Amino acid sequence: MEPRPSTLASNADFTWRKRIHERLLDTIDLRRRDLNRMSDGELRSETTALVREIIAAEATLPPALDREQLCREVLDEAIGLGPLEALLADEAVSEIMVNRYDQIFVERGGRIAPHPTTFTSDRAVLGVIERIVAPLGRRIDESSPMVDARLRDGSRVNAIIPPLALKGPTLTIRKFARRALEVEDLVRMGSLSHDMAGFLRICVEQRRNIVVSGGTGSGKTTFLNLLSNFIPDGERIITIEDAAELRLRHSHLVSLEARPANLEGRGAISIRDLVRNALRMRPDRIVVGECRGGEALDMLQAMNTGHEGSMTTLHANSPRDALARLETLVLMAGMDLPLAAIREQIASAVDVIVQQTRFACGARRVTSITELTGMEGGRIQLQELFRFERRGADSAADPGGGHFTGCDAVPGFYEELRRQGVALDLHPFDRSRS
Repeated sequence: MEPRPSTLASNADFTWRKRIHERLLDTIDLRRRDLNRMSDGELRSETTALVREIIAAEATLPPALDREQLCREVLDEAIGLGPLEALLADEAVSEIMVNRYDQIFVERGGRIAPHPTTFTSDRAVLGVIERIVAPLGRRIDESSPMVDARLRDGSRVNAIIPPLALKGPTLTIRKFARRALEVEDLVRMGSLSHDMAGFLRICVEQRRNIVVSGGTGSGKTTFLNLLSNFIPDGERIITIEDAAELRLRHSHLVSLEARPANLEGRGAISIRDLVRNALRMRPDRIVVGECRGGEALDMLQAMNTGHEGSMTTLHANSPRDALARLETLVLMAGMDLPLAAIREQIASAVDVIVQQTRFACGARRVTSITELTGMEGGRIQLQELFRFERRGADSAADPGGGHFTGCDAVPGFYEELRRQGVALDLHPFDRSRS
């Protein structure tokens, strides 16, 4: 089978882009150009002139090749972000994954697919990584081969290079959405139902403590951001994150971000340090982006001691798994607590677990909203209030299909709210409504 003309043209473009890029780097080295001392304008002007000079000297360059486009692509890779430039500008792209120089994957609408444009070499990828992390005051080299950072627009960047990355420099960028999603957006996208959204709004407004549970990439942070924006304005909120992603619109807000250790291994400020400090800042609510360690104990204690309505996320595949995960995280705090005491602490602190799931088709949905109802026989008791019931769970044609339904169970705390005079609708919990 003969290759298609478009494939041949694409291969030719890549070959020449790689060749011109390598010639450019060699020329810069030979002429001892100190690019670090140049302004952005001087750098672009100087590099453009060099690229044009190299292209003009290439006698074998095919006449059909667009020289201006070739110049732009080489410039992007040499002093910009190469093929990532267009992907970062594309609002439909939510995540960019560079596995190696010749393999880029992108996520659009929850679906991950290979991207046709690639880098020309490992050297080009490393150059882009360095240009991303240098303005952030970070360094990446063999002595410090991993970087986790945040761009100015809030996008999260993780880079790892050889000798740890065996196939060459690897880069992952989780883009920061320019517009925060509203609850109406998630309902329209089928992530949850109107009834579920209404119930969660009541939970937040009535200061219930909530844990959002889910796997990697299931949309936990997005959902935590949505829940946090249900908090009435005027309350003092302190957000604590490993890398700031939450975008709350409240007037009385303090945002804290953990800090990694420096090159000497000093100066690290952990999530746990920040949670402990937040307790001295007179917060009404504490929102922790994700519990990954001993800070879970401090978070539970905060929920139990006057900071009701606090929220966090953690990695787990079901509400029951979330409880086991919480137990493990509390043990990581280094306190010699018996398991029964830990479970009592969890049962009295956490009111609701929201389970997020990412399906094979890319859809992200709230698959369960579960209430913690107390302890019985040394085990935390759960009551499911809402669930997503899959339709044809084994069907490849519709892997994320199904419907949301109530579970014919009314939250235990509704009786307390009713006594306080809060107007409540019990119909959303009725299974017959689905």
